[in-house]
Amino acid sequence: MAGRPWDASYRDGPAPWDLGGPQPAVRRLAAAGGFAGAVLDAGCGTGENTLLIASLGLPVLGVDVAETALAIARELAAERGIEVEFAAADALHLERLGRRFDTVLDSGLFHTFDTAERAEYARSLAAVTEPGATLYVLCFSDTGPDPGPHPVRRDDLAGAFTPAAGWRIESIETERVGTRFHEHGAPGWLATVARFLN
Repeated sequence: MAGRPWDASYRDGPAPWDLGGPQPAVRRLAAAGGFAGAVLDAGCGTGENTLLIASLGLPVLGVDVAETALAIARELAAERGIEVEFAAADALHLERLGRRFDTVLDSGLFHTFDTAERAEYARSLAAVTEPGATLYVLCFSDTGPDPGPHPVRRDDLAGAFTPAAGWRIESIETERVGTRFHEHGAPGWLATVARFLN
């Protein structure tokens, strides 16, 4: 998908999903030691989650299609003195990065794809992850009142991250996804997915 529509979201103030800090669920994952090895933040936006993970001393690459968001992310990293890497990349063709990762974070990207794109995305992630890698997917869910846009069913996650694609879902837990329009977060899922050799 072209980056222009996403890029426009960052030009006139914060995007609806930009909290000015990490997602609470990502803070908890980081505090629990959920990130290890080389980390990819897919759809990093302005990089708040990426910067949190990098502050733990881990090598992190944040990728996005929105150049304006990446410019903001680089400025924040410089202001905070955090060593981290950001790059423009198509999440459906991550193999073009020529890199491999041990942990992947997807905070708010999966639910932007349609069914066919989700399967392509799972293949793209498989191409850049090591066997034994862990993927965390934080997305809007279809449960509860006042859902976020493009809510995801539990079956949508299971349908994308299949054993045939090299993935095994370890858990799918109810979660809240922070936005600027939901005082206590929108209904969400936090999926933990393991990569294996298929």
